[in-house]
Amino acid sequence: MTLLTLKGIRKHFGPIQALDGVDAEIVSGWITAIVGDNGSGKSTLIKILSGNLEPDSGTICTPAGGYPRLSIRQSIELGIRTVYQDLSLDNYKNSYENVFLGCEPMRCGVLIDRRTMRRETRRLLDQLEIHIPDLELPVRNLSGGQRQGLAIARALRTPGKVLLLDEPTAAMGIRESHNTLELLRRLRSQGMTQVLVSHNLYQVFDVADRVVVMRAGRCIADVMTASSSPEAIHTMILQQESEER
Repeated sequence: MTLLTLKGIRKHFGPIQALDGVDAEIVSGWITAIVGDNGSGKSTLIKILSGNLEPDSGTICTPAGGYPRLSIRQSIELGIRTVYQDLSLDNYKNSYENVFLGCEPMRCGVLIDRRTMRRETRRLLDQLEIHIPDLELPVRNLSGGQRQGLAIARALRTPGKVLLLDEPTAAMGIRESHNTLELLRRLRSQGMTQVLVSHNLYQVFDVADRVVVMRAGRCIADVMTASSSPEAIHTMILQQESEER
């Protein structure tokens, strides 16, 4: 089943054409990776799906209908959840404060219900198998993998259908990257559809079912990982670059 279909998506930033008629499909239950060089349009596409950017033209098709653009609220209502590269965590707050940031439950209408926040955060982290022993610790003291896991947990605190991840292993070491990729596999096994933006082709082929290759704002290939390789995708990007010169 196709959850999202992008048709002819275009986006300009002044004289720069970030997206040039992008067509793509997001299939239910799969991890779809979007790869390409810097400036290829990967992150712009994610921001359009999350409602943070408005396309100049094109259509975003969902089972609920077609949209010329999505607002942030519409994106959330459609079940789209986003984790950006910067994670948007408050370093001075602890884990459960970050999970409920801006959505804190109240007691008697005036007091923050911290007990409920702790309990629900622990339940969510256990469900996702994210290991953070001390929920009171400020998140600035957590590892990169723990911080990424916490950002994903916050995104999934309310049920979603599609999880968008922009460079989820950026600046991580080998062990932290491994743990994050294992989390993405577990989410897939639970039926969570994911769209993964990454520069690391080897990590992409480690977890993704499908790869959309972008170059200069256009989709130049859409392949299954089972029938391709990181080397083949790398060669494809280089060949396209040479043809455009």
